[in-house]
Parts: sequence; structure tokens; C-alpha cells
Amino acid sequence: MSENIKLFDTSRCTGCRGCQLACKQWNNLPAKQTVNWGSYQNPPTLQSNTYLIMRFQEKADANSVKWFFRHEACMHCTDAACVKACPTGALYYSEFKTVGKNIEKCIGCKDCVAACPFEVPKYDSGANKVLKCDMCESRIANKLEPACVKACPTGALKWGEKETMLKIANERVKELGGDAHVYGPQYVGGTHLAYILQEKDAVYAGLKIDPKVPLSVIAWKDWLKPLSLIAGGGVVVGSLLHYILHGPKRPDADVGQDNPAEGGK
Repeated sequence: MSENIKLFDTSRCTGCRGCQLACKQWNNLPAKQTVNWGSYQNPPTLQSNTYLIMRFQEKADANSVKWFFRHEACMHCTDAACVKACPTGALYYSEFKTVGKNIEKCIGCKDCVAACPFEVPKYDSGANKVLKCDMCESRIANKLEPACVKACPTGALKWGEKETMLKIANERVKELGGDAHVYGPQYVGGTHLAYILQEKDAVYAGLKIDPKVPLSVIAWKDWLKPLSLIAGGGVVVGSLLHYILHGPKRPDADVGQDNPAEGGK
């Protein structure tokens, strides 16, 4: 099976938020009360009921105002900190190499929330569950593109085979020139959401610079946990060996029976 990714071209986005609405509709996500906080961007960040937001950003100089729009959702990392941190398997690598979710297995521990370098998973206190985009796994399993891609009217969002999408991205970067570049494939083993950015990373509000799996997650999942399993296995093997060599351990017949100091009669 070929590996597909989603590609977002900032230079083609008009900020219509069609993708954001399509995500809400397809995933049957309830609305929540919001307030005017001085931006067209709403809500301000990802939420447990909002898997995708369009970030709106103004860059003004003396003569003009330039708009930057960015499609923000789960990056679906190849080396996903959330999957490493999840103790129950609620977050997992799907057959499409995206990061899927099994809500029934989620215990609301929020380890994934703390681990994600992109700050994507969001906790729902009412349900005691953590929620995020699953790249419309039910759609791509039926050879359909994600709902957000389907809704995009300008071609800013594309879904396709990874090598093809990256080739398109690199060609577009050459056309745009200047500081244009591709963001995503160079981090966390590669992401399944890639950006074509027109400016340097630091220009985009909220965009993570050099995101990495936290060292604490690596230390526990890749180093300490395997050692603890080995140590636990050693205890089991040692107990089994003792049983084979010496038989089952029995209580000392003298203790607590005839010695008054031990509480005997």
C-alpha cells in the first residue's frame, strides 16, 4: 500500500475555512460558545471539539497588510510522541501510517497531551477523553480523500502519494522563490501533513520550530520501560527456577507456634 500525505500550500489558501467546517461536519463535532477575541480566527486554538483550525495572521508594514493563513491539525508524525506515550493503545499507527485513535481505549491520562511537540491532542473533561484528527481514517479506508481536502475550493489542500506530493511541493517552492520552503518531512521521522510555507518558520504564529519527540518520552518508552520489563522478567524467571530446584516455598513451621516471643502459645 502506498503512503499518502496531505499537502497544504499557504500561497493558494484564501482563508475561507471550508476545510474547518467540513471537518466539523464529517466528524459530527458539536459547537461551543466562543467570544470575539479580535481575530477572524475562531476558536483561538484547537479544542476537543475542533480537530482543525485555520490560523489567521496579519503582517503589516508602513504601506500594506499581508495575510498569512495556516491549516492547523494533527501532523500525523511517523515517529509520534503521542503513540509512544499512550499506555493503552488508544493512539496507534494505522495501516495508512497515520495516527489513528480508539476512543474506547482512552483513559483520559493526558500523557499524549504532554508529549506532543505540536500541542495537538486536546482533553475533554466532560468525557474524560483526549481527542484529535485521525485524518478521516474512515474515508481514506474507502479510498476517499479527507473531508478537509474534499472541501478545499482553491487546491490549497491536496491528498496523494507521498513522493508525488513532495515533488509537487518542491516544484512549487521553486516557483515561489524567496524564503519559500517545505515544512514537515524533515521532522519526527516525517509528517503526514506537510506545508508549503512562503516565509521562514518564525514568521508563522504557533508554528513549532524544530519539533522533536520529548527526551522524557524517549527515555521512558525506549530505554527505561524495556529495562523494567527485563527486570520484571528476571523476577519471574528467578521464581520459576527456585520452584523447579527447591519446590514450592512453605511457611516455617517453628515461627509463631512454639516460641512465645513470636506470639505462640
